[in-house]
Amino acid sequence: MQIFHSLHDPELVALLKSDAIGVLPTDTLYGVVARAASPTAVERLYALKHREKKPGTTIAATAEQLIELGIDAEMVHNVAKYWPASLSIVMPLGNDLEHLHQGMGESPFRVVADESLQMLLRQTGPLMTSSANLPGEPPAQDIAEAQAYFGEHVDFYVDGGYIGDRQPSTIAQYNNGKLTILRQGAVQIKEK
Repeated sequence: MQIFHSLHDPELVALLKSDAIGVLPTDTLYGVVARAASPTAVERLYALKHREKKPGTTIAATAEQLIELGIDAEMVHNVAKYWPASLSIVMPLGNDLEHLHQGMGESPFRVVADESLQMLLRQTGPLMTSSANLPGEPPAQDIAEAQAYFGEHVDFYVDGGYIGDRQPSTIAQYNNGKLTILRQGAVQIKEK
């Protein structure tokens, strides 16, 4: 298990590309992350978090990365105007991406605004994320809290200091050209 102090460490990129999972500061909270294109890594993340039928959020540097991952291009283009922002949009997915949506047929996606995180995502591709906590526990506000939750069960931690003052992302559902707010968070948005 390794501890990094920057999202820009080449060794971090190499670990993620080799199906490692770990904890890093996202644009909202500390998250457990895995490369979204890797069913093996995503399954490890879901097992660590004891998540079934509750898909995590996939974050990307650009809308184009989501299209390359296999998300419907027309749908991505329709919601891309809302990004980059701390706004996760739930979109339907096909069976080819079942490792992401756990049989639910949909999953949230977000294009991040944080420049350091964007730089990492440009190198790794989209990452599946889930808040750094165990079921029923509050999200970790720093690396010490994340380590108390996960210990040696993850491959790395990236120490971004205390980020407990950040809000989780706003979550919206996209269906038939309409955006419905499921949870208000960091971004205040009106339904359209």
